[in-house]
Amino acid sequence: MDCEKFQSITRSISLGKKLPDAIYLHESALKNVSIELFRFVYEKIDEFDLKGIDWNVIKISKKTFRFSLLNYPSFFSESYPELSVSYLFDLKENIFQKRSYKNSKNPPILHRKEMFLAPDHHAVGEFKQLTKEGEEAGLYESPRTIGFKKGWEDVIAAKGYELIEGHLTKKRVSSDVPQKEIERHRTAIDRYSLSSPMQSLYRNGYLSGQYSVLDYGCGKGDDIRILNQHGLYAKGWDPVYFPEEQVVSSDIVNLGFVINVIEDQQERRETLEKAYQHAHKLLVIAVMLGGESITCRYQKHGDGVITSRNTFQKYYGQQEFRNYLEGVLSEAAIAVGPGVFYIFRDKIEEQKFLVEREKVKRNWKRLSYIGDTERLKVKQRAFYELNNKILDDFWDKSLELGRMPVDANEFTESESLRTLCGSHNKAFQFLLSFHDESILADAAKARQDDLLVYFSLGLFKQRKAYSKMPMGLKRDIKNFWGKYTNAIQEAREVLFSVGRTTTIAEACRDTYAGLEVGLLEEKAFTFHQSYLSQLPTVLRIYVGCATQLYGDLEGVDLIKIHINSGKVSLMRYEDFWESPLPLLVERIKIKMREQEIDFFEYGERFPAHPLYLKSQFMNPHMANYSNQTRFDQRIKTFKWLDLTGYGPKREEFDTSLETHEGLKVRGFRFYNYKA
Repeated sequence: MDCEKFQSITRSISLGKKLPDAIYLHESALKNVSIELFRFVYEKIDEFDLKGIDWNVIKISKKTFRFSLLNYPSFFSESYPELSVSYLFDLKENIFQKRSYKNSKNPPILHRKEMFLAPDHHAVGEFKQLTKEGEEAGLYESPRTIGFKKGWEDVIAAKGYELIEGHLTKKRVSSDVPQKEIERHRTAIDRYSLSSPMQSLYRNGYLSGQYSVLDYGCGKGDDIRILNQHGLYAKGWDPVYFPEEQVVSSDIVNLGFVINVIEDQQERRETLEKAYQHAHKLLVIAVMLGGESITCRYQKHGDGVITSRNTFQKYYGQQEFRNYLEGVLSEAAIAVGPGVFYIFRDKIEEQKFLVEREKVKRNWKRLSYIGDTERLKVKQRAFYELNNKILDDFWDKSLELGRMPVDANEFTESESLRTLCGSHNKAFQFLLSFHDESILADAAKARQDDLLVYFSLGLFKQRKAYSKMPMGLKRDIKNFWGKYTNAIQEAREVLFSVGRTTTIAEACRDTYAGLEVGLLEEKAFTFHQSYLSQLPTVLRIYVGCATQLYGDLEGVDLIKIHINSGKVSLMRYEDFWESPLPLLVERIKIKMREQEIDFFEYGERFPAHPLYLKSQFMNPHMANYSNQTRFDQRIKTFKWLDLTGYGPKREEFDTSLETHEGLKVRGFRFYNYKA
């Protein structure tokens, strides 16, 4: 059977659970679909010498020449069975890959099992009843959050249910009430700088004065005070400190560190819903993150703990909190930091934000230059010199977009430009005679790459409707791809390539050779965060898939791509630029396949190792580059210094430096120990 025949059979399948890219069928239904396909599957099993493998569900690709055999051992015995092992058959490359989930804490799970079976199967009625339970509880409102075990459990909890013997049951109210009433007002703290959700709004341009702001549950009102001091009008309401203030619906609503201090789960849910209803454009929401290492110190209460100050705290995991938000609001939650998410009511604003997020800030003005004006007519040169301000601004905007701006939304001086030149196109053609067109071509390619990252990451999460896209993005699609389906197809191909370890390994090697900075190892490539924009598209998407789970990279110094395992690590150091041996403060490991994030803080529980040979991650334009280079060249001469692994701890390094060299470190220099 060739690819054309395979896809022809796939298109004719009427049974099964159908997704945009694949059809899922139980083994018992495969014969009902196509005897030819049934025989072909078992021929491939024999061909790869896989006789005797356990599988009971087949995933048939609708767009490629591949299928997967999946084993859900508890398909009939559990309401929502877990995937144990998968076998991917790539028939184009004639290879197969096995992946086991037996030891996974967060394996994929199945829903709507009746769709996998033939209509006359005896279990269809029972499975339909399970699906009806989930639909009535609202569990399927955000389908992309429920494909893994933890996400499914989080959504069940967010909807106020629990699973008992495979069936959904309304969660009982906890009876472990503390001896004295919880003092919720004591959770409010004094702030002398903006809170993390407000800082995020500032970084993303939402505190420019263009948008109205409501701080819902503002505590003592320090965020509002700071914003007002800087000339930004913002309102705040709090049930304890500012109950008399009117709750006014605003463009942006901040719900910062509020729901995590509400012990009543129904009140918590209602607070989230009310805050979202008051937002015209977006809700920013933040909670405390933490795990068992924190909660074990306190008295348990409900789904949280009672702190030493007699306040309630519900500590979340990053993905757990995302699942909770999407489970309650049935809207996409966009991570912008640890425990900080945006939820947009204005879907066009959402797309503007996501497009801008993947846009690399480039200095095209520095690269572009005026061509040989001597060949131009005197009138042309005089016209340009007389109107160079508006013409240069128009050209700079063209480079930013990678194409000609078409209206006032894209170039604010459009009316003046038309009066001057007659039309945008005439101005554009005039400027092409002054500037190097290859720079415009480079700008167009860079802009197209940015958009390709955006579309690919959109496929990684959930495809956005064309109708919800800003007009400027629609123009980009027409200019660079002709039509939306072409853009999505290219994005799908690039995203698919991200899953190939050979592609990632090759891209890492090429990037390392091109940049000549970073650390390339057999299984990983580590580089400074500032180089992310210079990575090829496939690596930007790889890292982007990870940061969609985590949030923005504010404060991150080094990024480590794990080539084979589908992981990305983010490292933060103390005084990265000012210290020759900065200490590791935090490491965040993002596991994309499991949709999990692990946080490791250093200094107490884990030793804080210094970063040796920091200059390998730097370039001559970075702060203290020459000092760091001299420092690293010196320590390379120390024969006693073993830098395999992480190298010695800072205390051990200082002791050995004194013992072997009679030196100590002060700043980036070495001094005699007795000096």
